[in-house]
Amino acid sequence: MADESKAKGNAAFSAGNYTDAIRHFTDAINLAPTNHVLYSNRSAAYASLNQFSEALTDAKKTVDLKPDWAKGYSRLGAAHHGLRQYDEAVLAYNKGLEVDPTNETLKSGLADAQSAAQAASGSGSGRPRGPPAGNLFGDAFGPDMWARLTADPSTRLYMQQPDFVNMMKDLQRNPSNLNLYLQDQRIMQALSVLLNVKMQAHAPGDDMEMPDSPVKTESVAENTNTNTREVEPEPELEPMEVSEEEREVKERKARAQKEKEAGNAAYKKKDFETAIERYSKAIELDDGDISFLTNRAAVYLEMGKYDECIKDCEKAVERGRELRSDYKMVARALTRKGTALVKMAKTSKDFEPAIETFQKALTEHRNPDTLKKLNDAERAKKELEQQEYYDPELAEKEREKGNECFKDQKYPEAIKHYTEALRRNPKDAKAYSNRAASYTKLGAMPEGLKDAEKCIEIDPKFSKGYTRKGAIQFFMKEFDKALETYQEGLKHDPQNPELLEGVRSCIQQINRATRGDLTADELKERQAKAMQDPEIQNILTDPVMAQVLKDLQENPKAAQDHMKNPSVMNKIQKLITAGIVQMR
Repeated sequence: MADESKAKGNAAFSAGNYTDAIRHFTDAINLAPTNHVLYSNRSAAYASLNQFSEALTDAKKTVDLKPDWAKGYSRLGAAHHGLRQYDEAVLAYNKGLEVDPTNETLKSGLADAQSAAQAASGSGSGRPRGPPAGNLFGDAFGPDMWARLTADPSTRLYMQQPDFVNMMKDLQRNPSNLNLYLQDQRIMQALSVLLNVKMQAHAPGDDMEMPDSPVKTESVAENTNTNTREVEPEPELEPMEVSEEEREVKERKARAQKEKEAGNAAYKKKDFETAIERYSKAIELDDGDISFLTNRAAVYLEMGKYDECIKDCEKAVERGRELRSDYKMVARALTRKGTALVKMAKTSKDFEPAIETFQKALTEHRNPDTLKKLNDAERAKKELEQQEYYDPELAEKEREKGNECFKDQKYPEAIKHYTEALRRNPKDAKAYSNRAASYTKLGAMPEGLKDAEKCIEIDPKFSKGYTRKGAIQFFMKEFDKALETYQEGLKHDPQNPELLEGVRSCIQQINRATRGDLTADELKERQAKAMQDPEIQNILTDPVMAQVLKDLQENPKAAQDHMKNPSVMNKIQKLITAGIVQMR
């Protein structure tokens, strides 16, 4: 974030857009208020706009943050020089040379500041001696001339040309010599900048960077002859500063990534010890990437070292939230922790922290794999609970208690005891049968039917299951279904009196419908109930049966042929029983 704003500021500075550069550097400082490079760059941008007071403030902050960085003193000296505080500038450059005695920028800045200080001292004032007051061109060649020419993109390149610099110094000392240089288009362009007027001049080449020292002056004792020492402003290309700390961080990150890649390769080869070693080195080099931790956790998981895996996952989650890492990475760490907890689970309660961890992972990122792991853990917990709760002896006692309540017509209490018995022994067919009877007494037919079917499923030879189911179906006036249930029961127990009686009762009710003995209300009720039966609906929507029903009304001969088909006859009988078809 801060690096992005910094890069924008550097680009703006390079383009000569110093106001934009200041704005971007300020944004970067708000995000990284202790980065000395940002204050240094903003100081340079302020100096380029001749805002030397602001440049001085940033330069001081740079030195405060990084007192052993020579560049900070270079900025400080340049700002003092721009404010014509030459003694302070000399002091700043000297302090910088104490940090870096071989720094050429500091040496050059010091020489300029000392020259300016001597010039100011020789004139008897705090300013270097300048041209006579009231002269328009003289004002143009004032002490801020160098800073203005350096800051303007159209003249910045000229500052590297010694002959131009010498001509401008001569004009600064003696503006009346202007006529000597009017043929030089560079001088005309410089006047355009200094006087803020447009003059025809050839455009310079590429823009240059801002020099550290805004003005390069000479003492008043210098002559204008050609033997004069050439003083050339030294532009400094430093839009993008990278501190030692930043460079070291980048190098460590790059090394950490290489260690991670080596760890991945070792993991694929099942060389887990090497993988752990590599991932551990990556973690030491860069603690800002939680993938190193989650990868090492995966290796521990493969090795069966679940405690170490869980510790790494917890560290990854904690560090990831501190760094505001991708929520998918945090979810991955939580999922891996949950997997380790499942591997360690020995009792049903051991699954609880694993289930909770998977649920947390899903709140971070809803991953199908995590959802499957959650469902598997919940299923395993339930199965283990049933195993831990299984006790046939206690189940028998609970069923007996339920029987006593049933005899006393305490059906809700009976259901509670039968339910507890089934928790203790889910394979007790008698408990399902008895609970079905209790539901029937309470009029809860769907629940009773479900228990009766479960009873038959567990023990297909247990007659009570068929009598319970058939009785419920008969009560629900599903006589054809009840008849099928009773007949199925007779296959296992042909002489069972309850099953035989059930068959007789069902046939009696079916014959009533066949003979048309049903009352209008009974017929209407049967028809309404039948229309909700999926089987009856299928029969009525069958094109073949539709033709059969039509023939029954219009073509008796064809109807007789249809009745010879057992399947058709069975469906017709169902419709008659349901009251849909009536035989006259």
